[in-house]
Amino acid sequence: MNSLNQVIIEGNVVRQPEKKTCKNGAAYCRVPIAVNRYYKNSEGQYVDDVSFFDISTFGKLSEACEKWCLKGRGIRVVGRLKQNISTDENGRKTSRVDIIAEHIEFKPVLKKTAEKESSSEEETEKRMLAEASAANQNDQEAAEGEVIAF
Repeated sequence: MNSLNQVIIEGNVVRQPEKKTCKNGAAYCRVPIAVNRYYKNSEGQYVDDVSFFDISTFGKLSEACEKWCLKGRGIRVVGRLKQNISTDENGRKTSRVDIIAEHIEFKPVLKKTAEKESSSEEETEKRMLAEASAANQNDQEAAEGEVIAF
């Protein structure tokens, strides 16, 4: 029986995604996001707490992220946590926990002006959403039982 390992996280892309290669030669894309949390401290003041995470995507989803994850765009990720242990040049073991995306929902890009979007912008947004949806579905079907090593 597999243990439960699932995470849902929502944030904004902080810089352009990085295309990388695994040890086995498979390409993947790392998308850095910022997640904001607001709370009231003991003095009654509101505090803004920001956390930064790297989201790793593979296959068609990686291609969609490289193309559509522009800086500032909001995304919602459903995925799992994966611990990677490595040894640095001094022989010390280091540990890193990555979020492996299994599904990404791209939030609409908000316009700063009150003008309506042009039809070409609407078509681009629809094409992006359709491409991302197809990538999510395609990768979900292909990833059953797949092992990934960074």
